[in-house]
Amino acid sequence: MPVVLALDAGTTGVRTRAVFSDGRPSVSSYREFTQHFPQPGWVEHDAVEIWEAVKATLLDVLGQLDEPVAAIGITNQRETVVAWDRHSGTPLHRAIVWQDRRTAARCDALREAGHLPLVRERTGLVLDPYFSGTKMAWLLTPEADGGGGVPMGPDLALGTIDSWLLWNLTGGEVLATDTTNASRTMLFDIGARAWSAELCDLMGVPLDALPEVRPSSGRFDVTSDRCGIPAGIPVSGIAGDQHAALFGQACFSPGASKNTYGTGSFVLMNVGPDCPPPAEGLLTTVAWTLADGSTTYALEGAIFVTGAAVQWLRDGLGIVAAASEVGPLAESVPDAGGVILVPAFVGLGSPWWDPYARGTVAGITRGTTRAHLARAVVEAMAFQTRDVVEAMARAAGREVQELRVDGGAAAMDLLLQLQADQLGVTVRRPVDQETTALGAAYLAGLAEGVWGSLDEIAAAWQQDAEFRPADDRTLADAGYQTWLRGVERSRAWATD
Repeated sequence: MPVVLALDAGTTGVRTRAVFSDGRPSVSSYREFTQHFPQPGWVEHDAVEIWEAVKATLLDVLGQLDEPVAAIGITNQRETVVAWDRHSGTPLHRAIVWQDRRTAARCDALREAGHLPLVRERTGLVLDPYFSGTKMAWLLTPEADGGGGVPMGPDLALGTIDSWLLWNLTGGEVLATDTTNASRTMLFDIGARAWSAELCDLMGVPLDALPEVRPSSGRFDVTSDRCGIPAGIPVSGIAGDQHAALFGQACFSPGASKNTYGTGSFVLMNVGPDCPPPAEGLLTTVAWTLADGSTTYALEGAIFVTGAAVQWLRDGLGIVAAASEVGPLAESVPDAGGVILVPAFVGLGSPWWDPYARGTVAGITRGTTRAHLARAVVEAMAFQTRDVVEAMARAAGREVQELRVDGGAAAMDLLLQLQADQLGVTVRRPVDQETTALGAAYLAGLAEGVWGSLDEIAAAWQQDAEFRPADDRTLADAGYQTWLRGVERSRAWATD
């Protein structure tokens, strides 16, 4: 039976996964890579290290397979920017990661100059350092002016991680991206589905340095043995990680919604084939484009820190030795003992969009224990998701009927029950929770005929567990009101 490989290039590591069309257990390989924090609020990756991790995991999985590979799909951390030389293939600076906040002042200046309405109308995004456009502009700013000092010229390539991986997989032959990743750059007109020359001029990004934009499902090219992997494997699907998860969760109908609890959390709702107007506090984005050119749009709420707060408990405070301890520790107490923890470590995303917010812990008493802090971290995941879902329901004019969930923290039954109670809707967890990789594989396999239709993909979705909300929401609503008080205390904390 055909096998499709998914290259899942996340924020902290890379996984290559084999997805079999007959539903057999997958084969996978994972490798972490280094996180660089050169200054407070700055986050960087070594693009070569990411590529080497991809190559190593890809070769590992290929070595475990007997079947020929029908296609490769790529899914990636979004908004992270790489600048490289097309001639040599050498990165010209460390990659600037989506979490990075160094361009907050530039975003403020653009907002004060009155450019927010243009950005909102063309891109569906907000002026925030989260997105790629101002990161690219910083890279191209001379070092004397406080920038990255990357030289402009005919050999300059600027792209997100998917473009960097595709370039390497094809031996430097193809500079391309898909509509989902392009839609996160602040340079892409999501209605026209093309780069905006006006926005490129505004940001100071040369249009000819950007990759060609293609559908998310469709053959980009084939692998080249020049990059050290077997030649001739079609690369036929690309999508940003959250779009791939929406696809992998089979959210193919308008109104279908999912949340991925990863380093951050990202709630997406399918809103159909028509590009909606900008919505207060939310992002409008391309969900995916299929090979026939049909495009689906989504509303998105981007939460910057959820799973990263668990890592902070482990690495920053040292109150747990492993992330897996947080769930049982949080369950050891009936509630957070009045503690609210707002994990605004890199500012707040949807629906607040405050890059100057900072992490806040309130309500501590002499009776507060590490278990209460762990519980507060888990509760914060549910509270932040409620912030987004309520804004989404107002914008879409429809209530979320159920929420499909995935990501590492979705393994915690406590979290999902709290989530159901906060939202007042059923939360469903699939058997296969690696939906980001699944979505990339489905997009690639759909292009190559491994799966014949969206209906066939939807039929493969299987439920592991469901969590129904409590009938009485009094406690849930009271906890949420306390959360909102904590959010107000975290906002506008940093002065630069």
